[in-house]
Amino acid sequence: MVEPHPLLGYFLEAAEGRFPPVDGGVTVVPELGRGLAGAVAFTGHAVVATARPAAEVRAQGPDGFGESMGPDFLRYLAGPGGWIGCLDVTLVARGSGGPAQLSPLDGADGHPRVRHARELRTAVGVYGDARGLVTIAQGLAGRRELSVELHLPDGPVPGRGRSLIADALSLVPGGEPVFAAVSPGNARSLRAFLACGFTPIGSEVLLRPQRPDPR
Repeated sequence: MVEPHPLLGYFLEAAEGRFPPVDGGVTVVPELGRGLAGAVAFTGHAVVATARPAAEVRAQGPDGFGESMGPDFLRYLAGPGGWIGCLDVTLVARGSGGPAQLSPLDGADGHPRVRHARELRTAVGVYGDARGLVTIAQGLAGRRELSVELHLPDGPVPGRGRSLIADALSLVPGGEPVFAAVSPGNARSLRAFLACGFTPIGSEVLLRPQRPDPR
């Protein structure tokens, strides 16, 4: 049996309202799967998932008060040619359980949202209807993640995003936590998730570090 990644415990504890100490500290845990690293900030404490030695990481000067998300520190984690994702708000809600309000969606493999999910996550399920599509997947540190993409051929439609998110929660067993990562600049999406019961628990940045040249 594969042991869960240590970062998963932090997410599940935060979902229950139990957070790391507000001590300004940084906890260093092993790198994530699929060649990914990450920095996660809770209130007053950060968790960094990386293959770099913990002493070396701490020598860069990150802290739990914001420096773990600083551009210089993130570039150090990724390396000169590594990929750095965007800063996202980490949100959590509870599944509402069946009956499922959305059906599996075929023919969406080429959609950018689906391609992005499969680059970063595993066990990606795609659902949707005329409003848009939803992915439910095993994501960062093995947590269950939800993402949505609306179909807006004629511009924004009030309430469409909220109704799609609410129906997406029916795909998650009742009471079980489900996480979402939303860019704070995407205010419309952030408001929709908050209106559907999602709660902010921190922030996060995913990275794909540069690998040494095998030559």
